[in-house]
Amino acid sequence: MKTFLLKILDSGGQQEFADVVSFIGEDRSGSFGILADHTRMIASLTAGLARFRTTDDAWHYVAVPGAALYFDRNELSLATRRCLVGDDYERISAALHEQLLAEEQKLKAMKQSLHRMEEEIFKRLWKLQRAEVSAP
Repeated sequence: MKTFLLKILDSGGQQEFADVVSFIGEDRSGSFGILADHTRMIASLTAGLARFRTTDDAWHYVAVPGAALYFDRNELSLATRRCLVGDDYERISAALHEQLLAEEQKLKAMKQSLHRMEEEIFKRLWKLQRAEVSAP
């Protein structure tokens, strides 16, 4: 059985899996699979779960908020901000769900903060304009 090397790089470091038989991921066009000796490819993984199978027939799951994928010469590299790797689908799936909810809450808070800053800028511009109009 032919294998390839999987390298996962995130802000916490690098993990390597030397005995990967297949990889299944998803980009904007849909799901795809990679086997050993696949032609060179580049893809942008969407947020979610990818999985890979090793020579012991075990499936391993990778939760990512999006990742850059590059495959060449039987080496698959995933680069992402952070990821969770594990064998328990339910645990990884739940952790991904929590992560996505937390990111959504942070994004909502950031949008609210930007909206408040925008309102303050418009108030100041309005006051400056009124001051210019009333000045002789």
